[in-house]
Amino acid sequence: MSEVVKSILEHNQQFVQNKEYEAFETDKFPNKRIVVLTCMDTRLIELLPKAMGIRNGDAKLIRNAGAMITDPYDSITRSILVALYELKAEEVLIIGHYGCGMTGLQAGQVLEKAYDRGVSSDAEAVMHAEGVSVHEWLRGFSDVEDNVHQSVQVMRNHPLLPPGTPVHGLVISPETGELTSLDTADM
Repeated sequence: MSEVVKSILEHNQQFVQNKEYEAFETDKFPNKRIVVLTCMDTRLIELLPKAMGIRNGDAKLIRNAGAMITDPYDSITRSILVALYELKAEEVLIIGHYGCGMTGLQAGQVLEKAYDRGVSSDAEAVMHAEGVSVHEWLRGFSDVEDNVHQSVQVMRNHPLLPPGTPVHGLVISPETGELTSLDTADM
C-alpha cells in the first residue's frame, strides 16, 4: 500500500470515529435541481462550488478532463441523463475553465509519455483494431470557450434530453472564481 493511500485510510478512520460525516448528511437528490459538468482540474475542487454558492447536496457534479462532451453517447451524457430522469435534476450547467490542460493537447504528447512509462508500443494498433482513433480520442481543444459551446450543443441536441431542459455554458477563472456566462438557455 502506498504512503498516500495509507495516510488517507488513517485519516478516514478518524473522520468516521469522530462522526465528521454528520456535517455532510443529505440525500441523493440535488437541492438546487442542477447537474454540473466541469473539469477535473485540482484548482476547481473547492473553488467552483464556493464560487457558485453550492454546498454538499445542492448539485450533481460530474468531472472529466476539459469538461468535454465528445460523443453524445458517452458516459458523460449518460450520467447527465440519469441525473435528469432519476435524480430530479432540472437544469444542466457545463463549466469549462481558463488555463485548462486540455487546451492544445495532442494525442502524441500523451502517447509518448505512455510509452516512456512502459505501455506497449502496440497499444495504438490495438485501439485502432477495436475501432478507436487514439488521435481523436486523446485530443484536447484549441479554445475553452469553443469547447463549452460545442459541449452545450451536443447536450442540447441529444435525442433523450427532456424537452425544455435548460443547458447552460459557462467558464470559470481558476484564479479568481469569476464565472463568465457564454451560452445561457433562455427561460
